[in-house]
Amino acid sequence: MIELSLGEIAEATGGQVHPPEASTTRVTASVVTDSREVDPGSLYVARRGEHADGHDYVGQAAERGAVAALTDREVPELPCVVVPDTTDGFAALGREVVDRCTAAGGLQIVGITGSSGKTSTKDLAAQVVAHLGPTVAPIASYNSEVGVPLTVCRLTEETAFLVAEMGASGRGHIAHLTAVAPPQVAVVLNVG
Repeated sequence: MIELSLGEIAEATGGQVHPPEASTTRVTASVVTDSREVDPGSLYVARRGEHADGHDYVGQAAERGAVAALTDREVPELPCVVVPDTTDGFAALGREVVDRCTAAGGLQIVGITGSSGKTSTKDLAAQVVAHLGPTVAPIASYNSEVGVPLTVCRLTEETAFLVAEMGASGRGHIAHLTAVAPPQVAVVLNVG
């Protein structure tokens, strides 16, 4: 990921830094939604899921070296950027990373969607464009409102190509994902 301060993340997401003096704290490592995947310097995104609330794991993220969290409320364990909804905030952060990488080097985005064949096509496309320049593609089938921002947050200013897999489980999902990573090339497979 490109390095960002909490102040920059707050500006991109419409959030507030808590405590305010942490605005200059910099995220220097990965952005993660699983506290077990935190590296020193990471930003931990505390999402509320069907079975767990990511806010319950902020302490664990801090122990593993996270420098901050993206949350929907203040937390005592880490400096945080508080947003009304962490999924929307995460999408906005992803778009900020895309915009910065595009401005830095002309990032090209290939978006792949459809009812079946997305992951295989994504893997093949990523292998092809990797010969043309530094390429980022999703791990496994990260193609949701969480997976696309996770993938996008792996971009650096040197990335030439992003091959984004975009899944839909309801109306409006593709529009949401293309707002995070707007493709210059779109591939639609087997719509059913």
